[in-house]
Formats: sequence, C-alpha cells, structure tokens
Amino acid sequence: MAVSDEITQRLTKAFQPTELEVVNESHRHAGHAGDDGSGESHFRVKIRAAAFGPMGRVDRHRAVQKALGDLNSRIHALALDIG
Repeated sequence: MAVSDEITQRLTKAFQPTELEVVNESHRHAGHAGDDGSGESHFRVKIRAAAFGPMGRVDRHRAVQKALGDLNSRIHALALDIG
C-alpha cells in the first residue's frame, strides 16, 4: 500500500475528519537530504476534524504523530495543516 494511502487510512480511523487532503511532495525533494529514492518520503497533510477543537497546536501535532504510529519512521518530512 502506498504511504499516502496508509496516512489517509490511519488519520481517517483516528479522527473521522470532515476534510482530509494528503499530498505526496516527494518529487520536489528528489536528490535532497532525506530522499530515500522510494518517491514516498515527503508529504503535506491538511486535516479538519471536530476532535482537534479542544486541543492546542502542539497537542494536535502530537495526536497526528501518534495516529501515524510506526509509519513515522518511513516519512522523512510531514507538513501539517490541522484544524
């Protein structure tokens, strides 16, 4: 399964988002540090969910990282837009 699909699956299960966009930006980093050659190392995620309402910014980021679990070790860069 593609990493972007795994991200989508895990975040959907954890937060039941009203909006979720996962963009693979790995092609923009080809040959740079952190590029493992897989084409699945750099991602941008926009997620909106009621579960984030009572959380501060840092807690939102921690919640997403926790939901991704072991997948974090396969991702070099993850840009988050959480609301």
